[in-house]
Amino acid sequence: MATMLTIPCLAETFTGLSLFGAEFLSIAASPVTNYSISVQVSDRFTQPAVEVQNVAFCNVTVTYTHPGQADTIAVEVWLPPADGWNGRLQAVGGAGWVAGRSPLTAVAMAGAVSDGYATVTTDAGLRDPQDSVVPWALLSPGNPDLYSLQNLASVSLDDEATIAKSLIKAYYRRGPEYSYWNGCSQGGRQGLMLAQRYPTAYDGIAAGAPPLHWTNDLLAMLWPQQFMSMLGKHPYPCEIQAISAAATAACDGLDGLVDGIVNDVEGCLASFDVFELVGRAITDCPEVSEITWEATAVVNATWQGMRNSHGANVWPGPTPGTDLAIGVANNDCTSGTCQGVLVPVSVPWVTQFIARGADLDFTNLTHAEFDELVHQGQQRYRSIMGTDDPDLFAFRNAGGKMVTYHGLIDQLLPPKGTIKYYDAASALVPDIHDFYRHFEIPGMGHCSGGGPSGNPTSLFDQLRAWVENGTAPDSSPVQVTDLEGGVGERILCPYPQKAIFDRDCGAAGERRCWSCK
Repeated sequence: MATMLTIPCLAETFTGLSLFGAEFLSIAASPVTNYSISVQVSDRFTQPAVEVQNVAFCNVTVTYTHPGQADTIAVEVWLPPADGWNGRLQAVGGAGWVAGRSPLTAVAMAGAVSDGYATVTTDAGLRDPQDSVVPWALLSPGNPDLYSLQNLASVSLDDEATIAKSLIKAYYRRGPEYSYWNGCSQGGRQGLMLAQRYPTAYDGIAAGAPPLHWTNDLLAMLWPQQFMSMLGKHPYPCEIQAISAAATAACDGLDGLVDGIVNDVEGCLASFDVFELVGRAITDCPEVSEITWEATAVVNATWQGMRNSHGANVWPGPTPGTDLAIGVANNDCTSGTCQGVLVPVSVPWVTQFIARGADLDFTNLTHAEFDELVHQGQQRYRSIMGTDDPDLFAFRNAGGKMVTYHGLIDQLLPPKGTIKYYDAASALVPDIHDFYRHFEIPGMGHCSGGGPSGNPTSLFDQLRAWVENGTAPDSSPVQVTDLEGGVGERILCPYPQKAIFDRDCGAAGERRCWSCK
C-alpha cells in the first residue's frame, strides 16, 4: 500500500454532508502515515491475523446530534490513499456495552485499512462502561435514557453507514462499490439489526455469536447464579470443570471421532446423565474429593437453560463441553466460602434498565421475582433491543448476503439461540439458504474465546465472493488443535449440515477428508 496520501486530508474536503434527522457539529480530518500494529484473529474474527506495516490513511471524525435528544455521536472513518483503496467499505462492530470506536475497534480498523478497505466505526454517543455500570443508562433514578439505548440498538448503525458512504464519495469522488459489516457478540447483534431494519446499508454482513434476543440472553447469563442461590450451594470451579470434562469424555466419540470436541450436542444431552457422576472421585480438586449432587444439579440446570417458576423453558443454555466455570457458572472461592460471580455485561441490564436504579439484591431473589425481571425486560425493551425479527425479505430483495457463526462451547451466549433465529427465518423465507448461511463451530468459545477450534478466518473473503460473484460458501476451512497439540484443518458446514470425517481418507487434520452432509 502507498505510504503517501494522494487526496487532501482536510476538513474542507468533506463539506456538504447531510443526514436526515441529524445536525452536524464538527468535522475533523488528519493524515496518518507510517502506522504499524499487529492485528490478531481475535481482533477481527472472520479474517486472518496481519502485521500492519507503515500504512497511511486519512482519519476523519464527524460529530453530530439528533436535535431534541441531547446526544453527541462520533463516527470515525479511515480512508486509505486512492491508489491503495480497493473500492470497498468495511464497518467493524462493537463488544459488550461498547457500540464501537474503542482501542479494540481501532485494531480491527487497522487490519481493514491494511487490506485496502475504507473502514468505519461509531461510538453511538455513549460513554464506555465502568466495571458493571453503564454511565449513560439513567437520566435519573427510575428513568432510563431511552434515546441513548435506541442509538446503541439501531439508529447509530444506519447513521454510520450513511455518513461513511458520504465521506468516501467526497474523498474519492465515488462511493464504495460494495459495503460490508464485520462483528461478533454486540457486533454480531448489530449486524443482524442492520439486515432486519436497514437492509440496504450493507451488501454483505458477517455476524458472530449475536445476542439476538437481548433481554433473554442477558438474563440467561444470570440463570446459573440464580439457580445456585435458590439451591443454597455454589460449587467449587474445579468441581464444575471436572463435570464438564467428564461430559466431553463421554460424548466426544458420538460423532465417530475422538478428538476432544463434542460435535453431537443433541446426542450428548440425550445420552449423558450428569447425575451418574455423583460420588465420582476428583483427583485435581483439593477442596472436594468427589463430585456432589449439588454440582451436578447446577451443571444440569445450566445446560437445560433458563426456566421459569412453572418449569417451562424460556431460553436455551450452553452446550456440554463448555467450560462453565469461566463463564456463566463462575464462582469465587478465594475467601474459603464460594460466592457467585455475575457476568459483568448482564448486571447493568438488570440493575439500571429493568430495575431502573432501584435497590436489587441478586443473592436473594425468589424464582418468581427472577421471572418478573425477564418479563419486564421483554415488555419494556424488546422493541428497542430485540434483534430476532425473522423477516429478511427486504434484505434478500436488496441483494444482501449474510453469514453468521457461533462457537458450540460459547461460555456466554448459547449457540442454540442463533439456531432458533435461523430456523424461524427459514420457516418464513423459504429460499433463505440463497442469501443467508449459518455456521456452527464445534470446539470454539465466545467469538474467539478459546477451545481447540480456531476462528473461521476465511469466512469474510467467502462472504465477499458470494456478494460479488455469486460463489456461495458451501463450506469454510478452520484450524483445529488435536489432543496431542498438533494443528490440522477441517471444514465448517452451513447449518443444518454437519462436517463428516471419512475414516478411509486419512488423518482427521486433513481438510480433504471432511465433507458436509
